[in-house]
Amino acid sequence: MSEEPKREQWASRIGLVLAMAGNAVGLGNFLRFPAQAVKNGGGAFLIPYMIAFLVLGLPLMWIEWTMGRFGGQFGHHSTPGIFDSIGKRKFWKYFGVFGLWSNLIIAAFYLYIEAWCVAYAGNSLMGGFKETLPGDFFKSLTADSETSILTISGFGLSMFVLCIAINIWILSRGLSKGIEIVSKIGMPLLIVFAALLAVRGLMVSPSNDPHAVASPFEGLNYVWEPKFDSLTNPNVWLAAAGQIFFTLSIGMGSMHCYSSYLRKNDDVTLNGAAGAWTNELCEVVLGGSILIPIAVAYLGLAAVQEKVAGGSGFGLGFMVFPTLFNHWGSLAPAAGFFWFGLLFFAAITSSLAMGQPIMAFLQDEFRFSREKSALAFGAMLIPLALPVALFNQKSFFDEFDYWAGTFCLVVMAVGEAVLFAWVYGVDKGWAEMMRGADLKVPRFFYWVMKYVTPTLLIVILLASMFEPKAGWDGYITAATSGKPLPDWHWSSNSMVGKLLHHDLPLKENATPDEATFNRNLKIVRTVDRLAMVAAFAGFAWLISVAWKRRTMEGGTAAP
Repeated sequence: MSEEPKREQWASRIGLVLAMAGNAVGLGNFLRFPAQAVKNGGGAFLIPYMIAFLVLGLPLMWIEWTMGRFGGQFGHHSTPGIFDSIGKRKFWKYFGVFGLWSNLIIAAFYLYIEAWCVAYAGNSLMGGFKETLPGDFFKSLTADSETSILTISGFGLSMFVLCIAINIWILSRGLSKGIEIVSKIGMPLLIVFAALLAVRGLMVSPSNDPHAVASPFEGLNYVWEPKFDSLTNPNVWLAAAGQIFFTLSIGMGSMHCYSSYLRKNDDVTLNGAAGAWTNELCEVVLGGSILIPIAVAYLGLAAVQEKVAGGSGFGLGFMVFPTLFNHWGSLAPAAGFFWFGLLFFAAITSSLAMGQPIMAFLQDEFRFSREKSALAFGAMLIPLALPVALFNQKSFFDEFDYWAGTFCLVVMAVGEAVLFAWVYGVDKGWAEMMRGADLKVPRFFYWVMKYVTPTLLIVILLASMFEPKAGWDGYITAATSGKPLPDWHWSSNSMVGKLLHHDLPLKENATPDEATFNRNLKIVRTVDRLAMVAAFAGFAWLISVAWKRRTMEGGTAAP
């Protein structure tokens, strides 16, 4: 083992804020948010969205920044050590495994999407989508199939390996020379690319573009026109809370890690708020002004409504957008490059934040050098990443997305909210948060952190675990109207429904090939779940080894 490495620090405050914003700003800002807004009440969606931001997003963001800075003073830069320094019971360092495990599992599929962005950007710049349909290009990239378990594409694999290598190389350069430089370059370029596309898109008009069928302002109005009847639907409020988790990267452990490199009296309140509001600028202002308005201008409102019905925006962004830019004449290659370029910058600033906590853990606990920890991260990542590219997306890809990228983020958030407010104590936590603060947080948030945030998180977790097939709104509507309650069947979106494979219904008239595919898919899903369990157990074992090592060396795992 090498000697203990020198403690790293951020080179500048703007670099820290941009890195934190880059961690939060991801593909969901430009693909998922506009589709979620359209699906859940348009402008009225901003009401539960902003409420969720105030009572969940901001409090959890400040909690994670505060925890990270606190743990960093004792040499901990990942959640096992940070949680252990706060909770001081064996349980908490093992609960901190979520802050390593979720990053590894999410990176395994997120880097695959990042590879798509690189490939699409390159093909757009070369004018490839004037001759090639996006759907055909996607199939060449992923070998996507409805009936085949194995989906092997040499082109897609090469792009995937390239993105993994780029991430490992940047991570090996350190905080200030790697992550911070990428954030300082990538985030401004992302905002510039997005602003250029938004302005050019809003200039489209049937009067000056023969391919346009509507004004982009009709699409903008569709995104933001309030549909207040949606506010009585519990699913809209759950969607708003889910979007806040998705967009701020809460519950992953990456925010804890980044803030752990702060000095004892460095500000966390203003820095944290600045990162969060930068994310909101990218999501609400820019994200809401590109995808839907441009698509409505060329496709019409009805067609766009159909394409975003699922609430993801992925199909519209990858399968439709490249052809729409062809209507911009000589600007088409640049426009396509800008679109997929901004998605790439959004993706890579997030994926770098996924690798850093794992590397920090190896550096802190096993005295790995920066370069060795980057290679170790790659060695952990590749066995999980390759099946994502080699198997049907309904297996490893979707499973990793749900369990690590959705469900376990809420589990982690519940635990850290309880740890901060009730185990460490909200009084001590508030005092720690306000030390060196450049922004005096209103006392209102003291009570939110103590009561509102943990309670809402527990409600959200339970609702996601046990959601009935009719949805909670169906039960509430029936109960309030005096009608019989719907029969209970597990929703395909619930944790129980996912475990029982209710999201893989077999059609009544399924062909033998479709039935075989379903059976094989369930087998592969069992394998990918075992892989996730094995990864979690592996991190728990590493923590056990590390803490025993600390004891043998006469040190302590907690201050």
